[in-house]
Amino acid sequence: MLSFEQKLNILDSFPELEKKTVSLGRVNYHFEGSVQEKKTVGYHLHPNGNGFIYAGLLKGYDKDAKGYVNIREFSESQLRGLVHESILSLTANDEVPVEPLPSAPSSIIKPSPGGGNWVNEDGQVLTLKYEDDIWYIYSGIQLEMAFETREEAGIYLEEEGFQPFKGIPSL
Repeated sequence: MLSFEQKLNILDSFPELEKKTVSLGRVNYHFEGSVQEKKTVGYHLHPNGNGFIYAGLLKGYDKDAKGYVNIREFSESQLRGLVHESILSLTANDEVPVEPLPSAPSSIIKPSPGGGNWVNEDGQVLTLKYEDDIWYIYSGIQLEMAFETREEAGIYLEEEGFQPFKGIPSL
């Protein structure tokens, strides 16, 4: 389990999130760039290790009635991936729908407007994004590679040992 400070450091690494201290030592993270009504990505992160990330628009997560996922037992790569997906879901509009990440390598070459997170066996996360008619692969905020087709990007990611990030199994 990550410490409270580690969880805060991970969420602090997303410059689009604004940190807000709330009652009882808890911390929330807001995404003011949201095109959705929802703006809270991180909810009630607490020094006892508890905390929640909004996944109401995502599939494949065990969510509460308000759409939040408990992150108490998440690893660093799992938390980074979920926060990134949450932000993407809150920026999605009719032109770029958020879709679940592919569940099998054979679906890598199928076009998916939303791209997604890819993880290797060491827990490193790369993000595939489609922007301006190009498929970009990012490591954090750093551009790793760019490709003209989803197929080329998928082949590269597989060759580098990455697989689509499928989310966290239900607890």
